[in-house]
Amino acid sequence: MKAFIYTGGTIHKKNISERPEGDDLIIAADGGYHNAKAMGVMPRILLGDFDSLDRTEPLPEGIELLQVPAEKDDTDTQLAVKLALEKGAKSITIIGGLDGRLDHTLSNLAILEELSAKHISVVITNGQNRARFLRDNGVILIRDGFRYFSILAADPVVKGVTVEGCKYPLKKAKLSRTNQYAVSNEIVGNCALIEIKKGGAWVVESNDK
Repeated sequence: MKAFIYTGGTIHKKNISERPEGDDLIIAADGGYHNAKAMGVMPRILLGDFDSLDRTEPLPEGIELLQVPAEKDDTDTQLAVKLALEKGAKSITIIGGLDGRLDHTLSNLAILEELSAKHISVVITNGQNRARFLRDNGVILIRDGFRYFSILAADPVVKGVTVEGCKYPLKKAKLSRTNQYAVSNEIVGNCALIEIKKGGAWVVESNDK
């Protein structure tokens, strides 16, 4: 099952191609309800402490409300991810959560690493940026609206990094967490191939503002 989680923050909806279909599970995390609404999506579940949502606004019937305490260990986005996993999601797309407070952004990126270890396919995007996490794995990036892509090492050393179909190719390269040099690459054709033999890294697609 696929799950879509709409969280807070600014989104650039014209550049978000990821859309729920059919029976996909749709969860809004607190103020992410507004982003879902802006995308023309109706959440099945609205979850959070509602510190970012005006509760005086009437909600459509049929939305399940799950209110949690404001003082808690997990962020609303983390709780939404846990709920999606409990519901049986094997693939998760998070919309929003990549701007504003840096601590929240880093927390959201950490979710990608955590879910990768559980073999859950996950991507997060706000339209200006889109990120995923790879460990001992590869991915094909399709040119679909993002100009740049970067590979950011999460481990102290990431080995056997090969990148093809791009302006700055790599062949069995070694990346270091303290020397992030694989930044601002560009696809030169229709797609680029990224392969990592050993280690974990974030792959971030982005545009200038």
